[in-house]
Amino acid sequence: MQYQDFFIRNWQPSDREIAFNLIRSVLAEYGLKQEPDGADRDVLEVEDFYQKKNGEFWIIERDRQLVGTGAYYPISRGKNAVEIRKMYLLPEVRGFGLGKFLLTELENAIAKKGFEQIWIETASVLKEAVQLYEHAGYQPSTGVETLRCDRVYVKYLV
Repeated sequence: MQYQDFFIRNWQPSDREIAFNLIRSVLAEYGLKQEPDGADRDVLEVEDFYQKKNGEFWIIERDRQLVGTGAYYPISRGKNAVEIRKMYLLPEVRGFGLGKFLLTELENAIAKKGFEQIWIETASVLKEAVQLYEHAGYQPSTGVETLRCDRVYVKYLV
C-alpha cells in the first residue's frame, strides 16, 4: 500500500529490532518509557501477538527506511473487538496526513475481517494521537489496561 512517498507493508522478522527501537525513540520524545516485559512485549513477539491471532503489524517506510508502525489484534474486551496498537511515526514524517491515512487503512482492514469494535489506549501526553482518534470518531471509554496510558477509546463499526 502506498501513501505519497510512503510505503506500508507487512512486518517481517528482520524489522523486529528496528521497529522496537523506533517505538522506544517516539515514547522517549514524550517522556514515556518503553516496557519490553509489558506493553511493548508484542513488538518483540509479533508472530505470537499478531500473526497467529488474526491481527496485522504494518511497517511504514520512506526511501527504504523504517519511519513508522501500526498494528491491531483481536482482544477479549468488547464484542468481536480488536485493539489498534503501535501507531508510531517518527517526528520527521508527521504533518503529511500519514497518521490519518494509516488509521483509516487499519480501520478498513479491521472491517474487512468482520470485527465490530475497535479499541485504542493512549496517553494524554500524546496530544496528536488523542486529537487524531477523537476526530476519527473514537469515543472515550473506561478500563485502561496499559500502565503508561490514561485514556481508552472505542469505535463501533456496526
